[in-house]
Amino acid sequence: MLPPMRRLILASTSPYRRELMNRLGLAFEAIAPDGVDEDSLDVPPRELVQTLARMKAESIAAEHPNAVIIGSDQVGCLNGRVLTKPGTVEAAESQLAGMAGHTHELLTGVCVLDTKTGSRQEHIDIHRLTMRALSREEIRKYVATEYPLDCA
Repeated sequence: MLPPMRRLILASTSPYRRELMNRLGLAFEAIAPDGVDEDSLDVPPRELVQTLARMKAESIAAEHPNAVIIGSDQVGCLNGRVLTKPGTVEAAESQLAGMAGHTHELLTGVCVLDTKTGSRQEHIDIHRLTMRALSREEIRKYVATEYPLDCA
C-alpha cells in the first residue's frame, strides 16, 4: 500500500506563482505567508530574495507539520538597485524608461521546506536580460496595454 500523499503548499498570494504551479499539474494549495514584511529587509538583492523565500515558507510551517512548502520571491535589479512594484502608471513608465537599452537581472529565490523532516532546499536563479531601446510612445503603449503596476 502506498503512503498517503503529502500536502504541497505554495506559501504565496501571487496569482503569477499560482499559475506556474498550475502548469505543473500538481495538486497544491496556496496559503498566504504570515507576518512576512517584504520591505523590512535592507540587504543585497540576492540575499533579499533568498531570505524572503525562506521566511515565507517558514511562516506557515508550524501549522502544517506534514507538508512540503514552497516559498519564493523575485526581484528585478538594475545597477545593483532593486526594482520595486511601480504602483502607478507614471512610475511604471519611468521604471521602463530607466531599463530601456540596459541589462538588468531578474533574481528568483526558492525555498522548499519539508516540515516532516525539517530538511530545506534553497536555490537562487539569476537571469540577465538586456532590454532594447524604447521610445516614449512604445513605453506608454506597453504600460497602457499590459498595465504592469503590480510587478517589477
